[in-house]
Amino acid sequence: MIKTRINTRFAKVSALGAAALVTVGLAACAPPQKEGAGAKTDTGVKVSEATSAADFGGMDKLVEAAKAEGELNVIALPPDWANYGEIIKAFSDKYGITVNSAQPDASSQEEINAANQQKGKSTAPDVFDLGQSVALANTSMFAPYRVAVFDDIDPKFKDADGTWVNDYGGFMSIGFDSTKVPPITAIDDLLKPEYHGKVALNGDPTQAGAAFAGVVMAAVSQGGSADDIAPGVEFFAKLNEAGNFLPLDPTPATIESGQTPVVIDWNYLNGTESQKVPGWQVMVPHEALVAGYYHQAISKDAPHPAAARLWQEFLFSDEGQNLYAKGGVRPVRADKMLLAGTADRATFGQLPIIDGPVTVPTQEQTDTAKEYLSDNWAKAIG
Repeated sequence: MIKTRINTRFAKVSALGAAALVTVGLAACAPPQKEGAGAKTDTGVKVSEATSAADFGGMDKLVEAAKAEGELNVIALPPDWANYGEIIKAFSDKYGITVNSAQPDASSQEEINAANQQKGKSTAPDVFDLGQSVALANTSMFAPYRVAVFDDIDPKFKDADGTWVNDYGGFMSIGFDSTKVPPITAIDDLLKPEYHGKVALNGDPTQAGAAFAGVVMAAVSQGGSADDIAPGVEFFAKLNEAGNFLPLDPTPATIESGQTPVVIDWNYLNGTESQKVPGWQVMVPHEALVAGYYHQAISKDAPHPAAARLWQEFLFSDEGQNLYAKGGVRPVRADKMLLAGTADRATFGQLPIIDGPVTVPTQEQTDTAKEYLSDNWAKAIG
């Protein structure tokens, strides 16, 4: 899965998130990183090579080291995406660490580009939140780290060494303004004349996670699968030929203004618009259930390596996972937390109830699909 925002990801700015963030630019004149990356833990391990809190001498020592660094650089985390505004504020308030948020509108690939461009600078990203394809193509840039609750996470949602770990996920959906278009009950409805010039896909599927999953969803609905996404590309070609495909990346502004009355996106992103647009509805197509998880990783060149590791501990803790659920996404530890009684049941109760087989593309399937998209997507919608 590949992540996307404005231009390539659906970014939303909230007062809570804006107050909690300090924006970091990507200027070429950024200062060099300080000694944090070269420091050692109490156990003699380089902070940048620590693979667990034990390497610091325990969680308290990790917290101490992170507080000493005092800052954390995150990138591509819109405040209203997966509740990151509240998550960042909670982390900052809990540990007294300033969170610098760069390019909240960036795509997953732009996160990687920024890390390469800013390597050795104090403004370089400490951590990544990436869609599957981009994450798996760049694992050499990540530092292995196993959080305290690592064993709670199903093996299929993590690298065995903690090089990457899925943190949250959702289901592909179709959001629509019922005051402007007829109700949508199936994916094939989008081909009808009533949706001429009205159907927007959140980003470019060769780069953007929501868009990538949207093509997979279309493929499954047309008899394809994660192993064969050609029917999905063909579906969008038909949508484009009919004049229904709108080559405009959706944002809260385009939805609220009526420019993009139909949006193919993750359920938790489409869901936020129901509070702002009268008549906005979200349909998760049961004939083509597609889910995906994002990949959390630490940059091996993180200028604040201790803070980066503490951030991971926070995100995967009960507190962090409950905050994700509050944002409408499914935390990766959801099942374990429900069994242990540590999940906020009221919050978890608001998540979609899904019945039926669910498609979650594997690494191999994603690699194959990415190659196919690279060769065929532009031709399909050109």
